Amino acid sequence: MAMDFAPPRGQNYLMATKFPRSPYDREGGLVYFPRLVGKIRMHQAGELPADYHANLGAGFDLRCCEFLQVDYDTLAAKVREGGSDEALLEWCFATGRRPQESEIFMWNEFLRKCGWNDHLSVRLQTRLEGLGMTGRADIQTLFDLIEVDEGRAPGGPAVAC
Repeated sequence: MAMDFAPPRGQNYLMATKFPRSPYDREGGLVYFPRLVGKIRMHQAGELPADYHANLGAGFDLRCCEFLQVDYDTLAAKVREGGSDEALLEWCFATGRRPQESEIFMWNEFLRKCGWNDHLSVRLQTRLEGLGMTGRADIQTLFDLIEVDEGRAPGGPAVAC
């Protein structure tokens, strides 16, 4: 995610920069996991934008690892060995824990709504101000902010619960 007070990204920046996958993307039913391993891969390949480096293993990355009960650095080492998102998630399940379907549902709904009328609402507003996006009614959550900041439409794909 861009730094809290980064200037708004211009069209040329968006066209010239490769961004991580959408936080709405899923593997094994889990939102965010493909983005997490994708960011690790991009960082290892030297392709992750510099303003993302400070938050590697923190924020939603850390939350996802805690949910799966795996260590971020250990997961990053496993990603370095290669493997598909599916294989890496299976490794997480075997190394940490395999959440039940109801837990995955709660995880997805919690993460998708972070910043909407909760403990992260002030942080969302601060980031919107820092990016010059105050008044954007279409940005309701941190996932929406990530999408817009990376040149995608807010809201993510419509996925049945």
